[in-house]
Amino acid sequence: MDQASIGVIGGSGLYRMPELKDAREVRLETPFGAPSDAFHLGRLRDVSVAFLARHGEGHRLLPSEINFRANIYAFKTLGVERILSVSAVGSLRQEIAPLDVVVPDQFIDRTRGRISTFFGDGIVAHIAFADPVCPVLAKALSGAARETGATVHEGGTYLCMEGPAFSTKAESHLYRSWGASVIGMTNLQEAKLAREAEICYATLAMATDYDCWHDEEEPVSVEVVVARLNQNSATAQKAVAGAVAALPAQRTCACATALKNAILTAPEKISAAARRRLEPLLGRYLPS
Repeated sequence: MDQASIGVIGGSGLYRMPELKDAREVRLETPFGAPSDAFHLGRLRDVSVAFLARHGEGHRLLPSEINFRANIYAFKTLGVERILSVSAVGSLRQEIAPLDVVVPDQFIDRTRGRISTFFGDGIVAHIAFADPVCPVLAKALSGAARETGATVHEGGTYLCMEGPAFSTKAESHLYRSWGASVIGMTNLQEAKLAREAEICYATLAMATDYDCWHDEEEPVSVEVVVARLNQNSATAQKAVAGAVAALPAQRTCACATALKNAILTAPEKISAAARRRLEPLLGRYLPS
């Protein structure tokens, strides 16, 4: 059976990882539908890695069209314990310049109607999410990004907006007043679902622009984003490879047991169908 210990999610501009050795495509189906695309499984720095293009190869999926549940569930079934997410973001702070790298440690959700949980339909669980990013993974990612020569900002808040339109100036100034550091359209759902799946999660946020709040900069455009994404791509791939190599083999963080005290539904009240659906997540917590 195909397995990997680390997952990598490539965002806008990062649709493949050429450094993956002996790479092969694997297509998976889940109880929640199909993931964004085929997974590319191979070895990176002698570690088994599964890579997925978040928007699909060729960038076919809007942020609101991404099947986040299928993506994270598929990673879980592949045996993935850690996910490194690469994302293009807009900067909401003067000190975070375009082409800088941010490894945020907090999120604000401004999406509407997206499904951000595996639970419901007969199973109730409430994970702790005060600290949504794995500190071990974030530290490895920050260190590896710094070794590429990039300007790295450790910590900060990623505001996840609905999209697909970019912000109005009023919205951008509002988010700045909230203390948000960067703005993107995808990572909040990934972080929540990864936590429910007991998978460590951290984001390598690549700043492409100053959103639209900066009076001395042109408002964000697709042309600017794509140009800077291409500049950032090499940095992202080197940082991911460095982080993969730096991670300890064993997990000691709380991410690994996030569901231990989170399930409220009495085991005898969980239907057989619900058990089958969430077996990869809950199997070790539910008596047979």
